[in-house]
Amino acid sequence: MSIPLFIIIIVLSSILHFSIQKVFIYYKRFDDFNHRSSHKTLATRTGGIGVFSTILIICFFYYSQSIEIFNYSLFIPLGVMFIVGVYDDFYNADFKLKFLLQIIVAKILIDQGYVITNYYGLFGLYEIPWILAQISTVFVFLVVVNAINFIDGIDGLALSQVIKTIILIELISANSTPLMALGGLTISSLIPLYYFNFKKRRKIFLGDGGSLLLGTTVMIYLLYLLGPNYNLKPEFQINKVLVSVLVVLYPLLDLLRVFSLRISKGESPFKADQKHIHHRFLNYFKNHLKALLAIISLEALILLITKLLIN
Repeated sequence: MSIPLFIIIIVLSSILHFSIQKVFIYYKRFDDFNHRSSHKTLATRTGGIGVFSTILIICFFYYSQSIEIFNYSLFIPLGVMFIVGVYDDFYNADFKLKFLLQIIVAKILIDQGYVITNYYGLFGLYEIPWILAQISTVFVFLVVVNAINFIDGIDGLALSQVIKTIILIELISANSTPLMALGGLTISSLIPLYYFNFKKRRKIFLGDGGSLLLGTTVMIYLLYLLGPNYNLKPEFQINKVLVSVLVVLYPLLDLLRVFSLRISKGESPFKADQKHIHHRFLNYFKNHLKALLAIISLEALILLITKLLIN
């Protein structure tokens, strides 16, 4: 992606985020304060709408010029998950309905060729039967998408996790992936949200529309990484399944932790609370930015140690 296009997308995204929030404020559609909120100021859950609108506008422009910058059929799973998330933001959809729709989206991706068919020797597994490949892909999809959704609890965290994952998968690839344009669009659409996330007044949050959209984007990247067409650079030659776990390590650990805590207390694993790892960091630092930087630094340290062990 060229620098001028990168800047154009950031400006377009900023304008859309600001304009969409204006509309929501006019109609008094604010994010509710409750016992688990980490903010006490007026905010809207419109970040996902701004991101999706930005990507859609840019892709429509290229489509009108008969230019396919990535496989536009990916808009089907991305669009479905975005709509599910926006519906949940407005009407608090039942988690069973969301799970059903997530399974359908996972199946759509499987039929588009994004499926885990090989474990590359992990636990002695290589090529696996087609039915097992589909079941494991659906399971991983549910875990990763909801893990990204779960970490959207403090300013900038979900944004940083998604951007980090996209950049890492592109950087350790032996060749540019066909998802690079989608990744570049996503990152440049997200950058203005840092400003709106950390504002003292009139904040903009991703909302479920944004977190489910981004979780699906991350999952598409992970499924491509685990596919036969993705090759790691020579200096990163370890099991691809382990690589995929490392790049989303924090969301997975957080999901495992809160599920374990809730189930051990006889609560629903999907019950919202402030038991996430990022809430512990926030309680300690009393500042969203410091908590975010601490989490990123810890992740960077883990990745650095892993790289040194590989070498």
